[in-house]
Amino acid sequence: MSSWISRATESRNAQLITTAVVSGALVASTILGFQKARRMYRVADLKASIPEIDDHHHAARLTEYGAASNVFAPSKEDERSTALAARARSGDYDDELILEQLARNRVFLTDDGLSKLRNAFVIVVGCGGVGSHATAALARSGCASIRLIDFDQVTLSSLNRHAVATLADVGTSKVHTLRKRLEQITPWTHFECRNELFSEQTAAAQLSDLNGKQPDFVIDAIDNIDSKVALLSYCSKNKLKVISSMGAGCKSDPTRIFIGDISASTDDPLSKTTRRKLRLLGVNDGIPVVFSTERPGPGKAELQPLSEEEFAKGNVGELGVLADFRVRILPVLGTMPAIFGLAVANHVILSITDYPHEYLPSKSRDKMYDGILGALQGAEERVARTLFIIQDAQGLKIPMTQSDVGYLVEEVYNGQSIISGLSTRLVLSRWQKPTTNFVDESIEGQKSSTLKMNELVLMTKEEAARHEKQLLKGEKSLDELYDAKTIERVNQRMKEEARYERFR
Repeated sequence: MSSWISRATESRNAQLITTAVVSGALVASTILGFQKARRMYRVADLKASIPEIDDHHHAARLTEYGAASNVFAPSKEDERSTALAARARSGDYDDELILEQLARNRVFLTDDGLSKLRNAFVIVVGCGGVGSHATAALARSGCASIRLIDFDQVTLSSLNRHAVATLADVGTSKVHTLRKRLEQITPWTHFECRNELFSEQTAAAQLSDLNGKQPDFVIDAIDNIDSKVALLSYCSKNKLKVISSMGAGCKSDPTRIFIGDISASTDDPLSKTTRRKLRLLGVNDGIPVVFSTERPGPGKAELQPLSEEEFAKGNVGELGVLADFRVRILPVLGTMPAIFGLAVANHVILSITDYPHEYLPSKSRDKMYDGILGALQGAEERVARTLFIIQDAQGLKIPMTQSDVGYLVEEVYNGQSIISGLSTRLVLSRWQKPTTNFVDESIEGQKSSTLKMNELVLMTKEEAARHEKQLLKGEKSLDELYDAKTIERVNQRMKEEARYERFR
């Protein structure tokens, strides 16, 4: 090796090549170093040229979601409106002018009712189509303080249903768009804008008091189910009055819109999923909702599926604004969110002012649930005596409550027999024959069943009696007793229920 090196260094060509390589490396490193230094200086100069955000500079920082809170500089009209609103909120606005503007509400609600509304504090969560119309109606009716919560920004597609947004507002936050436009109508209203995403973790802070005053009402205008459930659950457990808007997407018939208890809402996928998850959290009723009973049909709009091309590109979740957020296009007729929002605001106004109003009663089926629970206990006792020769099975405890029965009946099986679809004389029954002893006697003097909710199906009493005699206590199998369609229907329902298991 040493002899080869010595021969190579003696060669003039080798010396030239070596010199060229070394020189090239030095020049390249010098150029790269210079370019890096120049970039550093340029970045430093650029940062130094950016002014600090203050009252004299209208630039705004991006939110954590990449949305600018105020993309466009305010116009002269906006500046005048903002100044007028500031004076009005400080008391520099003639109260007679306010009462004149609210004259029609005043004669309808009476002085006492209008006074309650003018002193009310309402929180609106979600400032899109539904929330913007609800907010506008509340402000125009005299509500004094409104907290707006929404992380999203106005887009071009928002303009078919938003109450006040214009082309100039595209790209700006929805909460500030509402504030800016409504201050031009009711400058005395105090708007507290929170350009934030609502979540279970932030609920306590976002639904907190305003200057020591608890919210008189909370409006749920969220279209994300997990956030909606978190909001409604928090309000229910903390005794906050709330009204929720269910799905306005794919709806077109205004005559089928109702305000009723959440337990009575039907024919609405958003309502069903929300109601089901709330039941798992122990919230069965007591929440008024705006919902539509309109059913899908031939020629009607449907949720648009993602194209195969989008799936082929990779993770479709990346299409959403946030993880687990909407990624598909929901067809919306612009008039329907407005009707939902105005119905929500109407209910809030009547409730705050104590104006007489009623809504659809909840499904009061407590006696029916108790009867089903009692029948299930009797069936468990009979199966235990027959299969495992437990003579003293009377009084066998069932690890289930009335609320659990209501959940299975209403949310899992839609109040219908899984066998025949009938909705009268219903009972719950084990679906499969137990292969091991299900009676727990670990506690002295107490016998209890280890029955689980996912082992039960809903049948009529007659179907359950046949099922118990021939399958649970007899020798027949599921394949011998039922056709393939029935078995598949049960399996699909149980798979669907398994997706909700994490909410228990």
